[in-house]
Amino acid sequence: MNRTSLPAPEQKEHARHGEQLFPLQKYITTLDDLHPSVSAHWHEEAEFTRILSGSGTYQIQLQHYDVAAGDLLFIPPALLHAITVTPREKLCTETYVFHMHFLGASTADICSVQYLTPLATAKLSPPFFFDARHPLHDALDDLFNDMDTLHDDAAQGYELLLKADFLRLIALLLPCCNAADEDTRLHMEYTAKLKTVLEYIDAHYAEELSIADLAFLCYFSEYHFMRFFKRFMGTSCLNYIKNLRLEKA
Repeated sequence: MNRTSLPAPEQKEHARHGEQLFPLQKYITTLDDLHPSVSAHWHEEAEFTRILSGSGTYQIQLQHYDVAAGDLLFIPPALLHAITVTPREKLCTETYVFHMHFLGASTADICSVQYLTPLATAKLSPPFFFDARHPLHDALDDLFNDMDTLHDDAAQGYELLLKADFLRLIALLLPCCNAADEDTRLHMEYTAKLKTVLEYIDAHYAEELSIADLAFLCYFSEYHFMRFFKRFMGTSCLNYIKNLRLEKA
């Protein structure tokens, strides 16, 4: 399946990935000068991505990561993220989008209580980006290859083996996870403010929007709000609104 962009009626994505009993979907995404970005959004599922070719920038939880072929990314549930291709490049990615419930996050056992639920609720913070220099890169790359083989062959019982691979993915990430600290909580607070603003802009983009009204949503001064938006979105608020209106048109 080719996913060049995500649904954009809101920054929270409502598309179902996979089926009710098998909430996992594999996507191949291509971005280029015609489709240069995936706008900021979030969803209940986690993502495990490999960069197949090209280069671009991922924004995850207010941080920016320059990506190239061979890099891997893990995005936990509910984190705000966006993608932008490098101009005159073609960025091709392969992504598994999966719900943590598939791994048993909703059950009452030690795996859920100690690992899966804290990861899904941002009480544990894993690394998001793995290039060739990262000590986990090779193990994660091998795991991605195994997932591809299982998914594409779809032999009887492959769902069980895929589930085991995604549990192994979490186990590999755990030693690199950090408990949420003051910086993490501050980032979560800023992310919540940014989500509120983006949802408001998306719902009212056809109306007259003022910086004063948007700043009020965050309880920021206009000056602080403009600096805040530019820092975390990589563009001014007015430019973001202009581009959104062009996209909607």
